[in-house]
Amino acid sequence: MTMLVTGILLWSALHFIRALAPDFRLSMQERLGENAYKAVIAFGIFTGIVLMVMGWRAADQWDLYQPPRWGRPLGGALVLLAFLLFSFANFQTNVKRFIRHPQLTGMAVWAAGHLLVNGDNLSLTLFGGLGLWALVQMVLINRREGAWIKPDPVPLTAEIRPVVAGVLVFALFLFIHPYIFGVSPFAQNAPAQ
Repeated sequence: MTMLVTGILLWSALHFIRALAPDFRLSMQERLGENAYKAVIAFGIFTGIVLMVMGWRAADQWDLYQPPRWGRPLGGALVLLAFLLFSFANFQTNVKRFIRHPQLTGMAVWAAGHLLVNGDNLSLTLFGGLGLWALVQMVLINRREGAWIKPDPVPLTAEIRPVVAGVLVFALFLFIHPYIFGVSPFAQNAPAQ
């Protein structure tokens, strides 16, 4: 469990630097150079992900609560919505006129979807931790950036590419999920990851 928590904390801390430690960030960029600083941060985030995966696999798992029967279909729908939000974050779309942080919102929705399906200690730690990180990150960004200036409208056809991309990536993750995370999202008795 220590590795899992360390990975979540490392992920969170590195993402919080910009909002909570801007002077430290500036001094590190000046000392290392922009590209080297980005490489160090990227390596740290990758290390956090590796620690989360290794920590998940190494820790003992036990049930904390019984997910509701309707949790699996709703959880799956929320995870699909999360992938759509991840996709919308990378395109100019009208969704960005209604959701200020589509990627972080997607992370919170992804976490909630998984918590509807999984009621064990590892799931609560991982998905609860990352969902909480996403919510705090949105608050910090809003505080740093101030009032939200909504983007201009774009044609409705701009939504087609991100929807197709989001659905395709979601389908890909459904297929590779058992190979990467060791659990099939289709298994009725096994926790989805």
